[in-house]
Amino acid sequence: MPSARLSFLLPAVLALAIGVYGYYEAGTIRTEHLVIKTTKIPKDKNRFRIVQISDVHLGLIIGEERLRKIIEAIRSADPDLLVSTGDLVDGQIDGLHGLAELFGEIKAPYGKFAVPGNHEYYAGFDKAMEFIRDAGFTILKGVAVNIPRTINIAGVDDPEGMRFGLYKDIRENEILSTLDPNQFTLLLKHRPIIDKVSLGMFDLQLSGHTHNGQIFPFNLIVQIFFPNISGYFPLKGNSHLYVSRGTGTWGPPIRFLSPPEVTVIDLVREGISLFKLIFHRFI
Repeated sequence: MPSARLSFLLPAVLALAIGVYGYYEAGTIRTEHLVIKTTKIPKDKNRFRIVQISDVHLGLIIGEERLRKIIEAIRSADPDLLVSTGDLVDGQIDGLHGLAELFGEIKAPYGKFAVPGNHEYYAGFDKAMEFIRDAGFTILKGVAVNIPRTINIAGVDDPEGMRFGLYKDIRENEILSTLDPNQFTLLLKHRPIIDKVSLGMFDLQLSGHTHNGQIFPFNLIVQIFFPNISGYFPLKGNSHLYVSRGTGTWGPPIRFLSPPEVTVIDLVREGISLFKLIFHRFI
């Protein structure tokens, strides 16, 4: 009898411990830092800083308290450019009144840009886009923009839009071909899928969607469908991919061995000394 009781209690205690830790981990946002050397930023700039958020899932579970933590992490990074790579909002967005204005606390001199994820469609696409615009983001849905003498930014739609008859069907290479190849080209795409035809036409693709499985060992399953599940991946044609683990949570507010992140990407001019880069951060 004692051994039977023990065999019941041990898994229950373990599950409780994982749940408590997972709740703590989900609320502890890490800042990940990626440095990419390039000749494609202006000579008068030593560094251009991009901050990425992804899969925040603002809604019924992720609300003001978590968003304020995210905003503070972004502000601390002092971005030149802020991007959201999809799923900023979730299925329940009626209670988000006033949260969009919090993004106004972030000063990103080169702008804020976002692409739709699959959950923007579940939330009600028009309402989701309204919230994202109110938060100060320019939505890139199958379009590209050029910030003169600085950077190109292209964004593609999420294929979930096909189910709703709202998908903007335009090939990546058609969008990218309109941009100056001598400027650094940033491609925003919710799902970490690589269009081989586009390789060499963009310098860095930023994606999310996978949550890195969110709760171990689900990452092993997710990786079957998305081999580039999280982190940095060099690609052919001098293109690069970075996949965020996500900044929020979906479903239970728990993460296990997959902490949420705000990603800081520094584009550093090729040949710059470390001393100059460090000094630039403090001026």
